[in-house]
Amino acid sequence: MAIKNDLAINTIKMLGIDMIAKAGSGHPGIVLGATPILYALYLNELNVLANKPDWMNRDRFVLSAGHGSAMLYSMLHMAGFDITLDDLKRFRDVDSYAPGHPEYNKALGIETTTGPLGQGIATAVGMALAERYFESICKNINKKSHLVDYYTYVLCGDGDLQEGISYEALSFAATQKLNKLIIIYDSNKVQLDGEVQSSCTEDVEGRFEALDFDVHVVKNGNNVSDISSAIKDARKSDMPSIIIVNTKIGKDTSYEGTNTAHAKMISNEEILNLKQKYKLPLDSFNYNEEVKNYVTDSILKRVNKKYENWLKEYNEAKESRNKDLVGIINLLEKNELFIDFDSANYQINEKYCEEGRISNQKAMNFIAPKTRFFLGGSADLSSSTKTIIEKSGMMSHDNPTGRNIAFGVREHAMAGILNGMALSGLKVYGSTFLSFADYLKPAMRLSSMMKLPVTYVFTHDSVSIGGDGPTHQPIEQLTMLRSIPNMTVFRPADINEIIGAWEYSIKNNEPISIVLSKEKMSIQKHTNGKYVKYGAYIVRKEKEHLDGIIIATGSEVGTALKIAEELFTQGLDLRIVSMPSMELFLKQNPVYEEKLLPKEVKRITLEAGSTMLWNRFASDHTCTIGIDTFGVSGKKDDALKFVGFDYNSLLIKVKNMFESN
Repeated sequence: MAIKNDLAINTIKMLGIDMIAKAGSGHPGIVLGATPILYALYLNELNVLANKPDWMNRDRFVLSAGHGSAMLYSMLHMAGFDITLDDLKRFRDVDSYAPGHPEYNKALGIETTTGPLGQGIATAVGMALAERYFESICKNINKKSHLVDYYTYVLCGDGDLQEGISYEALSFAATQKLNKLIIIYDSNKVQLDGEVQSSCTEDVEGRFEALDFDVHVVKNGNNVSDISSAIKDARKSDMPSIIIVNTKIGKDTSYEGTNTAHAKMISNEEILNLKQKYKLPLDSFNYNEEVKNYVTDSILKRVNKKYENWLKEYNEAKESRNKDLVGIINLLEKNELFIDFDSANYQINEKYCEEGRISNQKAMNFIAPKTRFFLGGSADLSSSTKTIIEKSGMMSHDNPTGRNIAFGVREHAMAGILNGMALSGLKVYGSTFLSFADYLKPAMRLSSMMKLPVTYVFTHDSVSIGGDGPTHQPIEQLTMLRSIPNMTVFRPADINEIIGAWEYSIKNNEPISIVLSKEKMSIQKHTNGKYVKYGAYIVRKEKEHLDGIIIATGSEVGTALKIAEELFTQGLDLRIVSMPSMELFLKQNPVYEEKLLPKEVKRITLEAGSTMLWNRFASDHTCTIGIDTFGVSGKKDDALKFVGFDYNSLLIKVKNMFESN
């Protein structure tokens, strides 16, 4: 039987509707309205192979409108990916391969976790940026290379474009001229609370033309041929593209074209009416197997020719001795990145005294020459955060292999873009002031969900920055970072611990936050980069008798050591524990914790920030010394005194706490 597009599209639609009906929740409107877009993309344009989901040169597809997950799973099932009919029947169940919003699973054809609107767009920009980086390296070796030359496609809706992160990311993409980024906009003029025009009246075409995007419009969102033609035209552009496809949300239902169609369950009666209209089997999850065979075979036949042509160059590159080509293959195929970095190899003069951010810059530039796959940038703050990779220029359209990225004042997009780059195999970092970490939070959350090797470098870590005032003086940000599951946070005490934090970052594929001081930091006696991986360790052992313990981080380690020496002259013998990473310490054997922090001994914590999480380590809530109010604008010493964090105030607080026993 000859399979027509309408039959295949309606089969995919109704599988999605059956999934939502069985789960009792989901978003039927996008399934009924946008499936022709996805079908045209997969059947005619997207270079992916279900039997080779790890193919390093596959095109990337990101469903930024993650609420359309039922549509995506249904399409992937029909395309031959390893999402079975039983998986579809378990839509939104615990441990299902078909969760409520797409979750990163490369083997199933899902390139990234999406759901928070706008994030998928920023992530896709990062993927396109990584593609250009890899492609440029390959073409510098062989101008005719096609080892890496894939496209990144995004399907988005109004909600995505209304989120600020999307504009940040797309503005950046245009500046970088990422011509292999193609945005497909499902324009149905409706969102959850009503018509789009009630909250957004801008001219989308005009907006993207102003961004210098290549703009295409498909007036009939059911016309597969027109959608495919627009995609083909977009691939000819030397700028990123957007294809605006006019669709009808909830098409063919009584809710068509209304906001009710977005998430309202369709009645069983209406589902049966749809199936009758589409001439499909009436029972749930039943379809003509020939339809699936047609879709799977069509994609395989179209793409396999391209794969075979590509394979010859791949085999030649694999057998070559070119370390860059072999490195790219290892990254994209096996996620392998070897960086020869050992903190024990860096001997620092004991008289060393420098700002934490400058020490960090030196550590980063120990790493950078060892691999060209380590790169990143800042949110227009590289001169302040000191995160420039020396001997490398700024990344741009004209210098695509530059390793310093000017993200602009776009913290949120920066983090989302870094996610896309990390998903593409690169070891990346981004930097800004600690007080602005909140701007990155939603994207950092996704870094942590996917356990991506993104390193966030946060500087200006306390009220000691003084004159910039409370808006720039972090208080609650460390607590926020530490509260994110899978995020490992470091607040190093000196250059030894900074190097140790980077060693951990290099050797572990997980999200890391490194929090640094703008203040000068001397090398503290007994700090050791090799001990950082334990999260906490002793930097001053009691000399005669253990009277108490001060647990400190960052600059406060030096303050704690100074206090301990002063109080020793007054008869108090204190142990000082540096805790560069609370998360790593909590992963240690309880025996190690008891040895380091015996419960029968008074334990005080000292950190220039919120005390909220420190009750876990202090003897009780009265033994946490921190800052739980906003700061103040003034000279450094005056600001510290204002919040009670100058040396004399801290000395008195510590002394009083021990004398109150």
